[in-house]
Amino acid sequence: MNQYINPDYVPEPEKMNVKKGLEGAVIDTSSVSKVNPDTNSLIYRGYPVQELAENCRFEEVAYLLYKGELPNEKQLKDFEFLEKNYRQITPNNLKVIELLPKSCHPMDSIRTAVSFLGTEDNRIWEKDPATQFDKAVQLLAKIPTMIAADYRIKKGLPVIAPRADLSISENFFHMCFGNIPDPKIVKAFDVSLILYAEHSFNASTFTTRVVTSTESDIYSATVAGIGALKGPLHGGANEQVMHMMKEIADPDKARQWMLDALAQKKKVMGFGHRVYKSGDSRVPTMKKYAQLMADVVGEQKWMKMYNALEEVMVEKKKIYPNLDFPAGPAYYMMGFEIDFFTPVFVMARTTGWSAHIMEQSANNRIIRPLSEYIGAEQRSVVSLNQRK
Repeated sequence: MNQYINPDYVPEPEKMNVKKGLEGAVIDTSSVSKVNPDTNSLIYRGYPVQELAENCRFEEVAYLLYKGELPNEKQLKDFEFLEKNYRQITPNNLKVIELLPKSCHPMDSIRTAVSFLGTEDNRIWEKDPATQFDKAVQLLAKIPTMIAADYRIKKGLPVIAPRADLSISENFFHMCFGNIPDPKIVKAFDVSLILYAEHSFNASTFTTRVVTSTESDIYSATVAGIGALKGPLHGGANEQVMHMMKEIADPDKARQWMLDALAQKKKVMGFGHRVYKSGDSRVPTMKKYAQLMADVVGEQKWMKMYNALEEVMVEKKKIYPNLDFPAGPAYYMMGFEIDFFTPVFVMARTTGWSAHIMEQSANNRIIRPLSEYIGAEQRSVVSLNQRK
């Protein structure tokens, strides 16, 4: 037993009314999204995410999360005009990214760049709805530019400026690689952004709401969200999935690898979910587009491996993939370096974070839960020479 835990501690049932990790606890209301574990469905503002992914562009979904309704043509045009004109970052912000160690993780880079962005906004304490919306759009517009700049700098390549005549997804490919790929690849990427955009009170979103509840600013809350998303048990899982697949290397070895991993009780990333019990509702759509990527690039290796690993896990454990499992190989086939998978997640999730930040601000009370103390009973301090 940990020496700091009181050996005589007896739990008080009336106080311990939630599970470790707040599992199953409902701590607030929200109109942003809903995960229904009974039907394995996810809705954004009432719309099933798979329908949004197939029928809308990421920009439309961002507007929906911010405003509560899908935009009409004029609203979308105005929104896109605003976002496109915010894409440039300042020379000082770019300099901050350039000064970071080349060895640092891209999540550290984007966390630092967003923090610096907050210092450049003299409206830092202005929290009226119009200003908060404007800040949210700035984050949506500038974060891809920051990530792409870091991508190029880490490769020793010149930074490519954003273009205002491209969609968010097209522009990101342009800034990273200097070209826009096959429209099918752009669509697959856009779908991934929509699927990653929002997911109720997940760890990073809850983090942004906690920070916002203290009446801190949207940039601080976003930086905190990035820090939470970095963890391999949250956003970093898509990177771990691809590292796992590269370790396996051969699709013909995947089944035995999974059997061995299960026998050794290894944690296999990309499977299981705290909320979904019968499969992540986003997976069929993302798997479809991961397979499309394999068809477009002419490389079936990763999807063969995907199918073999999934088959064993479901067969042996009845545990299903989550969104990170198909997203990892999809991003890899698009040409992105593995350690940039989670920053791409940030690109998407900044929309959900901002929606929750604005919702928390509109009806705020500081989030301050209690803990049940299990340490030593109250005792007196003795002098140094009397301590054993």
